[in-house]
Amino acid sequence: MKRPLIACLLTQAAILPAAAQETSFVLPEITLEAESNTTLVQDGYVAQSSREATKLDTPIGRIPQAVSIITQDQVEDQAPRTLNEALGYTSGANPNNFGFDTRFDAFFLRGFPAYYNGFFRDGLRQYNAPTAWFKTEPYGLEGIAVLKGPNSSLYGVSGPGGIVNLVTKRPKDEPYHEIQATTGDNDRAQIAADISGPLGEGSDFSYRLTGLVRDSNTDLAGYKDDKTYIAPALSWDNGQTRFTVLGEWSKSLTGGTAAFYNPAYGEVSDLYEGDPDYNDFDQTQWRLGYEVEHDLTDNLTFRQSFRAAHVDIDLEYSGHYPVGADLARYWGHYLEELDTQTVDTGLRWNVSTGNVDHEILAGIDVTHSDYDSNSLVGYVSAADTAAQDVPFAGAQDTDQTGIYLHDQMSWGNWQVFASARWDQVDTSSKAADGTLSSQSDDGRSGRLAVSYDWSNGVMAYASLSTSFSPNLGFVYDGATDTTGSPADPTQSTQREIGMKYAPQGTNLLLSAALFDIDQRDGVVLDASTGINRQRQLDLNSRGLELEAQANWDNGWGLIASYAHQRVEIEKGATGTEGNELSATPNDTLSLWAKYDVQAGPLQGVGLGAGLRYVGESYGDDTNTITNDARTFVDLGVSYDVPQVPGVRMQLNVKNVFNQEKQTCTAGYCYRDEGRTWTASVSRRF
Repeated sequence: MKRPLIACLLTQAAILPAAAQETSFVLPEITLEAESNTTLVQDGYVAQSSREATKLDTPIGRIPQAVSIITQDQVEDQAPRTLNEALGYTSGANPNNFGFDTRFDAFFLRGFPAYYNGFFRDGLRQYNAPTAWFKTEPYGLEGIAVLKGPNSSLYGVSGPGGIVNLVTKRPKDEPYHEIQATTGDNDRAQIAADISGPLGEGSDFSYRLTGLVRDSNTDLAGYKDDKTYIAPALSWDNGQTRFTVLGEWSKSLTGGTAAFYNPAYGEVSDLYEGDPDYNDFDQTQWRLGYEVEHDLTDNLTFRQSFRAAHVDIDLEYSGHYPVGADLARYWGHYLEELDTQTVDTGLRWNVSTGNVDHEILAGIDVTHSDYDSNSLVGYVSAADTAAQDVPFAGAQDTDQTGIYLHDQMSWGNWQVFASARWDQVDTSSKAADGTLSSQSDDGRSGRLAVSYDWSNGVMAYASLSTSFSPNLGFVYDGATDTTGSPADPTQSTQREIGMKYAPQGTNLLLSAALFDIDQRDGVVLDASTGINRQRQLDLNSRGLELEAQANWDNGWGLIASYAHQRVEIEKGATGTEGNELSATPNDTLSLWAKYDVQAGPLQGVGLGAGLRYVGESYGDDTNTITNDARTFVDLGVSYDVPQVPGVRMQLNVKNVFNQEKQTCTAGYCYRDEGRTWTASVSRRF
């Protein structure tokens, strides 16, 4: 049903220009933007101000912290299929460590894994269990805020490298409609729609409904990439009170195995580990929450955000293991479920004390999570493994309470941002053998940043920040540890200095930052046994980041980033101290440029090209494996039909030169995905 529908839409879009040319008039130009500019104000590739960094509406160029914003226009122009792809042009972000794997959004920030404690959505933490991860649909976002370094002083439980704060599409106060059909390699077929606007003439209510249905194969046998996604939203704004409800339900089916067999340490073969007859990874997730703001006075505002969320997975996976000179198979069945409820309540207060203006935010947030897992490995057959009951593997209940205070002070050209927070986390655990345990962790975190603005767009700053993060799940001490134990909390301290240039009246943002981070009891993935497990170690990360976003009136847009860093193991497994952490390249570079033809016979054509460079790194913590540098080239071509405003045809090609090098992480090696392409036709009205 989907393939003929897409073909019909593509044919109809191709016919429309010819039909329009038969008339004697040209329709007026209509520009419809998808972003709501509610909590994130943006223009092209440049974010102007954001609530995602400080929980207060602050210009990006005046935030004394390294912040990268992936805007709606960047997402539309680059057409990422996953969050990992969306992060590919962000300095300090590394989503390249596990080769092709659409099962998880697994990325590193400033050299630290951030996939467990670095996910936030609309300012609230989005918990991930070891396998029950929330999957991000880029089509459901109007922006992605990447906040570098420790952010616990405002956001609570989070890691040292930073957080990714996903900004959900929100209702617009003007009518907006989009329908989009997408095809691509591996029989990809997708239909998406996004509609928004006021409920009626002069109504205080506005709505948004975003959804898609996808059916797709991949290069791997028996590995699907299917999804059904729907996200409703409703807002009410009477000028004094603003209330928004945000929801989502999605169901996805991918392959359960993405790896290739490693015949020797540091080497990956062409033998796919998956069994096409036993390779389903079913995931269902939903979230429902609200945001409310009420102006008590002109200078005092009450805020509250709440979200309940659920994710459950049913994972079938398989692999090979040597038996003499031959290979035998094993099959695994893993079940995991996670429920969370989070509420954040606060007061924003604008006040002046003498010559100092204050914007103060004080609040308390509370989170509860329930986690449960079941695991089975069979060595007879896929059918035998599927027929067995899956035994209990572990469970945890976690309660977290945090109290925070943030003050943005300014006088003249000076600014001081000061934050302080206290967290209490209580965890009850049940191990696979039924052993019960509990732990109580409390920690303090803070930030002090001082900046000076020269009033010409140049700002310099220095900051000191800390983080605190108890960890969900279990850690294992070597391959012989089968039961695991609760992880200790992760703590870190960062020193950062930097500069930003955002001249008023331009659409330009340049930033530079030097950082030095010490982490204690960090959680990393250990795949050296062939099973994804967590372990803990102490690290130091220091480096330099440069970034630029710009749009000019002549049709050009630019995104550029460079990062140089070294992540050193200060305490870890025997023989690793003083080494570099695996899969953390010293240098990464990216560049994306797009030109929209402004006039002439090619008016409406957009030409985009990008380069992503990932430098050499070590493939294990003993530094005996070396990952070669990799360079990926991406292209994008779009055509906005002048005679039919709102119609766009677009082609995106990723990894144009089909680079498929191996990359190793924690001693296990993966394969990069080769060249892929997608083509879409959409209409906005």
